[in-house]
This record gives sequence, structure tokens and C-alpha cells, in this order.
Amino acid sequence: MALGLGGLVVLGVLSLVFKTDLISPFMSVGEGTAPSVPDPQRDAREQESVEFVSFVLDDAQSVWGQQMGNYRKAKLVLFRDGVQSACGAAESSAGPFYCPADEKVYLDLGFFDELRTRFRAPGEFAAAYVVAHEIGHHVQNVLGIERRLRALQRQDPSSANELSVKMELQADCLAGVWAHSTAQRQLLESGDLESGLGAAAAVGDDRIQKEAMGRVHPESFTHGTSAQRMQWFSRGYERGDAGACETFN
Repeated sequence: MALGLGGLVVLGVLSLVFKTDLISPFMSVGEGTAPSVPDPQRDAREQESVEFVSFVLDDAQSVWGQQMGNYRKAKLVLFRDGVQSACGAAESSAGPFYCPADEKVYLDLGFFDELRTRFRAPGEFAAAYVVAHEIGHHVQNVLGIERRLRALQRQDPSSANELSVKMELQADCLAGVWAHSTAQRQLLESGDLESGLGAAAAVGDDRIQKEAMGRVHPESFTHGTSAQRMQWFSRGYERGDAGACETFN
């Protein structure tokens, strides 16, 4: 028997209800593959993540639109496993990123699961920090900072990593500026700031390298240490002013 997509969805739901695989008899399964059954619980969690990320993105862009006369909005691309951007193909292992070529923020929904489990940085504001950091890169692009930095890296390749660290720390500080605005509007709840700082610490180069390899190589840092990332996020949060985010001096 051949089933359409609607029939497979119905069978998927019935399989969950009766805890019996009702799909396999209707599927032609090739070597190394298996039929998939919808997971309503995962879908519900994912939908919550999508709505939260969208809210943070819109709110952050609203804040920067008020502070910058020439601000133009970035676009959001949510994905799992891998994605193709104007900056090239990226797998989920690359984590969230911003592509200046198409002015889009690319967020792997699976990364937020890793943030809670692998990086031990739970809480909604941990995810909010990640989104605000990527919007920070868009702010740098709008201001022309990103373009000037890439030119400097081409002129002096030996300074590429050092300049990259300063770029990332500035994005952390800009994320802090947005966090400051949420506090001013009384949107923060108890523990939110600590959650954001925990996320900043979790993705420090030294912590990631130590957990992955058991040792640290400062010369290969591209984002900054946990302490540096927390410091600059805190600076932006305390000052609430992008002018305080001058990491290049």
C-alpha cells in the first residue's frame, strides 16, 4: 500500500498513542536508514525556542534602531545540522554565526540544547546572550568596523587572531548594552544576568580548549577567555553605552 504524507502523519501519531510502530509496514527502508516518527515533545520545545529567539532578536534590533540613525535590520535564519549562507556552508558544529555578506544571523537550534547540557549554561537569558552577541556583530557591520578589521587582517595575517578576539569581545560588550536596556525596562528576572554571564564564560576559548584537549593554547584564541568575555559583557551591561565597548584601544 502507498500512503500520502497525511497518512504517514496520522500513523505517526497513532504509533505514539499505541506505542507500536505502525509506519514500517508501509515504508521501503533502504540500507542504513530508518523511518522517523514525529516527536511532539521535541517539536513543542523547539517551537518555544523559535518564539523566544525571535522575540530577543526583534527586541535587540529595536534597541539598536533607537540608538543608531543608520541601523538596518538583520535577518534571522534558524537551522539544524547544516546551512548554506553567503559566507559559505556551515555545519552545526560551527555554532551560531553572523554573515556580513547577506546580513543574516544563523542560529542552530541544536546549539541551545548544547548550551544547557554540554556547556552547562542553562536559562533563557543564556540563549538571549547568544542572540544579542550575534546582533552585536551586525552592529559592527553597519558601523563599518567589520570591514576595517578584515582589511587589517589581510594586511597583517599574524595579527588575525588577536584582532578576532577584540572583535568578539566588542560583540560581547554590545550584547551587554542590550542587556542593560532590558534591565532599564524591568524585563530581567532574578538570575537572568547570572545566566548570561554563565553563557559568556562557557564559550571562552580557554574553557573550550581545556575541556576538549586538556590544555590551553592562548596563541590560537579567536574569541577570548571566559574571564574576558564575562568582563566585557559586564562592562556593556553596567555602562549601557556602545561607546564603552572600545576593545581595540
